[in-house]
Amino acid sequence: MSFEVVEEHTNNLLGRREAKLIVHHEGAGTPDRLTVRKLASEHFKTPVDRVFVRSIATRTGGSLATCMVEIYTDTKAADIVPAYLKNRMLPKDQRVAKKKTEEEPKPAAPAPKAPKPAAEKKAEAKPAEKKEEVKPAPAKDAKPPATKEAKPAAAKETKPAAKPESKPKA
Repeated sequence: MSFEVVEEHTNNLLGRREAKLIVHHEGAGTPDRLTVRKLASEHFKTPVDRVFVRSIATRTGGSLATCMVEIYTDTKAADIVPAYLKNRMLPKDQRVAKKKTEEEPKPAAPAPKAPKPAAEKKAEAKPAEKKEEVKPAPAKDAKPPATKEAKPAAAKETKPAAKPESKPKA
């Protein structure tokens, strides 16, 4: 497994070097984060605990993996790395699983409805068939309902500005 550094730049504000690596993995699957981390720490001559792999991407069926790596100058600068990324750098058996809170109760499933006896179903069906409401036709001399268009726009009346009352001087 070999690799090459495609681009690298220094981020002085955060105290790290950011590098883009291309890892060649002919005949093997995409390398895991631990392998890329070891390769980067050997190449940049830094301890493994200061190297963090941000991402690994491989095109389907390809043998090249593009990796984004951050190399910190000291362990204090590495404290800004999020906990989830630090968790990814651990071997699978040492990773901390996300804890689910027991405080949130799961919603209970709705209770199944009991089937009704056949006699009640027939009794309910008959009144429903008899219901036929006929709306009476409106009378010819009845006025149609008022609409917004039927009302003329009222002109706004303007009031003259009131003069402020002056207080008598005492």
